[in-house]
Amino acid sequence: MDAGLLKDMSVLSRNEQLDYFLIQQQGHSDDETMLQSSCHGRQKSEECPSSSLQDTIVTRLLSADSGAESSTMVVSPPHSVRLKYLSLGVLVLQTTTLVLTMRYSRTLKEDGPRYLASSAVVSAELLKIFVCTLLVFKENNFSVQLLKEEIVNKPVETMKLAIPAGIYTLQNNLLYVALSNLDAATYQVTYQLKILTTALFSISMLGKRLGFYQWLSLLFLMAGVTLVQWPTKSEGGPEQKILSTGSQFVGLMAVLMACVSSGFAGVYFEKMLKETKQSVWVRNIQLGSFSFVFGLVGMIVYDGQMVREFGMFQGYNTITCAVVVLQALGGLIVAVVIKYADNILKGFAASVSIIVSSLISYFLLEDFNPTCVFFLGAGLVMAATFLYSKQHKPASGSAVKV
Repeated sequence: MDAGLLKDMSVLSRNEQLDYFLIQQQGHSDDETMLQSSCHGRQKSEECPSSSLQDTIVTRLLSADSGAESSTMVVSPPHSVRLKYLSLGVLVLQTTTLVLTMRYSRTLKEDGPRYLASSAVVSAELLKIFVCTLLVFKENNFSVQLLKEEIVNKPVETMKLAIPAGIYTLQNNLLYVALSNLDAATYQVTYQLKILTTALFSISMLGKRLGFYQWLSLLFLMAGVTLVQWPTKSEGGPEQKILSTGSQFVGLMAVLMACVSSGFAGVYFEKMLKETKQSVWVRNIQLGSFSFVFGLVGMIVYDGQMVREFGMFQGYNTITCAVVVLQALGGLIVAVVIKYADNILKGFAASVSIIVSSLISYFLLEDFNPTCVFFLGAGLVMAATFLYSKQHKPASGSAVKV
């Protein structure tokens, strides 16, 4: 979502919130316990996976890790095992493809102006709203009555979505800035800090508890990201070194701000979903509508001159359209497959995505020169994702609650 989430996932992406029927086909893991309790009062047949941002999906799974206290293991049949590993492949493909296409589109040298990141964010929000509206119509026999009742007749509930929508819009724009200044591998590793921010906001806003393994994983995560961002010797003259250092700093600040916004917006949105019985599809229509307005205002304010001169869709090509579609539908793809993939596979998918992004950045994009320090930091981050996903029964003495 971004900031825009991964705004994915980046990621993020961004964009990271199932409507809890998805977990019914999965084993009764810690994730299911928390997600099912948070959808109390909903019909089990209602299908509302989020099309908002992938980061909210991540938020729910992180919250489940830190809050569940019991689990029941179910032996999966062979076809279920195959679906899990198929889901793993889809998760890796979606995450890696989004990051690499965004990076490639922001560094591709073409004649004429480059496409505007603000325009891509607005286009993605329009596509999200369109897809969610179609799904709501399909579930309600193409009647607009539900949309009228839930959106028009409940203005107070609708206005509550303005806060996370504004933050998501900022996040999605920040992710474009980050991938314009960082290679895909460094971005992928650094953006895993959203685990830390989501956990901290879950503790402060939702009263979640973290066990020993979760706190240990957060320490690994911070150490790993620090090593990945450790300064290295740059080739070239002094001016090129200064330019490289400045560009990396801008990218790092963009990723850090995106991580903070992703964590807050994801937990805020989860809190709202727990307090209401609205369809997640409807919630995402509301969220997307505000995001579209905020994104449009931001585009006019910051890129108004370029839009008036070259048009909103300046610089669009096949790669740009692919980025917009991946950013808009990435959350849907993850929502569909996550019901077959447990938290261990989700952590494994994040690790494989980092490795694949590193290899492609090095061999194809040729914008990444790995060092021993980077490999050490990436290894710590991968270990942190597995540790955070480790199933356990928190002991009252080891759990920490703020």
